[in-house]
Amino acid sequence: MHILIVEDEQHLAYLVRRVLVEERHSVDLAHDGAMGYELAASGTYDIVILDVMLPKMDGMTICRQMRADGVLTPVLMLTARGSVEDRVTGLNVGADDYLTKPFAMAELVARVNALLRRRERGFDTNSQLQIADLVLDMTRHEVRRAGKIIDLTAKEFALLEFMMRHPGQALTRTQIIDAVWRYDMEALSNVVDIYIHYLRDKIDHGFPHALIKTVRGIGYKIEAS
Repeated sequence: MHILIVEDEQHLAYLVRRVLVEERHSVDLAHDGAMGYELAASGTYDIVILDVMLPKMDGMTICRQMRADGVLTPVLMLTARGSVEDRVTGLNVGADDYLTKPFAMAELVARVNALLRRRERGFDTNSQLQIADLVLDMTRHEVRRAGKIIDLTAKEFALLEFMMRHPGQALTRTQIIDAVWRYDMEALSNVVDIYIHYLRDKIDHGFPHALIKTVRGIGYKIEAS
């Protein structure tokens, strides 16, 4: 796979490139935002690993402009700022995932591989997401399973969309709260469990195969099998 790394910290950029090359990926580097945007906007990459703090053009602006240009390449955003607000901002401008510095290389590789699997299976950001016979249509704000329309509240829809954008990925309750509720819900830490129960009742109950899985000790994931 062809990967672009946009990172001005050269030691880190070369280290990440070496790790990804060992994983048999082809990797290009850009050390400033202007060059990073020029390369990313070509749409020729399978994934872009994008630092937030960059000279000439910051990562948030690059990601926002990519999406405005219609470039749907998955973006893994790297940030030294780990606050909920910063992570949510990254997701809102079009990033597909985020990783807070410092990070373990094994986690970066796992997140890259998850995004690449989504791309290969046709789960790129678009107006429809599909897992097995479950289809979520953002344009119509409609969910169907096996052709049957499923009525969801706005929050249930947002939760399902977030999970379907990360198929097969174990999502922690904190990640889900950050992305779906977008503020600190620590006082209501069971809110995710409650809404997962609601979703299961609507999209899994009565169907032969459950799509929403519990990942013991971590959280939840959605996958076809």
